[in-house]
Amino acid sequence: METAEFVSTLDREGRLLAAAAEEAGTGAKVPTCPDWQVADLLRHTGMVHRWATAFVAAGHTSYHPDGGLPDLDGTELLAWFREGHARLVDTLRSAAPDIECWHFLPAPSALAFWARRQAHETTVHRVDAQSARGGAPTEIAAGFAVDGIEELLLGFHARDKSGVRTDAPRVLRVRATDTDGAVWTVRLSQEPPAAVRGDGGEADCEVAGPAAELYLSLWNRVPFPAVTGNASVAELWRERSAVTWS
Repeated sequence: METAEFVSTLDREGRLLAAAAEEAGTGAKVPTCPDWQVADLLRHTGMVHRWATAFVAAGHTSYHPDGGLPDLDGTELLAWFREGHARLVDTLRSAAPDIECWHFLPAPSALAFWARRQAHETTVHRVDAQSARGGAPTEIAAGFAVDGIEELLLGFHARDKSGVRTDAPRVLRVRATDTDGAVWTVRLSQEPPAAVRGDGGEADCEVAGPAAELYLSLWNRVPFPAVTGNASVAELWRERSAVTWS
């Protein structure tokens, strides 16, 4: 996907998130994040949007902390979220393609990183907001979901921060059944997971299903569509793969 496509996705997903949050109410529980109410979801995602905006807008070339969570609720919190989301979209759309700023995963450019990361961040949290509202969630395009799986497996969990470790080596296969070539082999050990695109030999466990369902299940929002082989490997993922803010 091109950077402009990610920004357009971010724009749409943020609007959907806000609409679902408004319909649910800020006091509603978030089933996909059981410890959160909608207010927590809006504060967190709005804070992340402002944090990302600052790197691109100011050109920070080293890590800067976030600005913290606002003491807002109700309509004021919704307005604050919408304002920050709109500013992030505008900042990404107007930024120079070759802007240099800090980012934390490999990417073709800093701008490409932030557009992609915030599109996926906002999509997952849009699903959270819609789970609080109830009803069927908005569909996620298979190609976008495949990109998100790639970012998660080859980006986030390649870092030392990943908690997915095993005493004895194990191999997890991830297979999107609705997209040709969307298969990943994830080697688990006492080191960070080593994932590659492709069907790399025997696997102890395979999780498979439509790309959008796999995307959300790997982010621990829904159960795995199908599990074959040693199910404890899939359960290990669910227990240890959470990506936390701190």
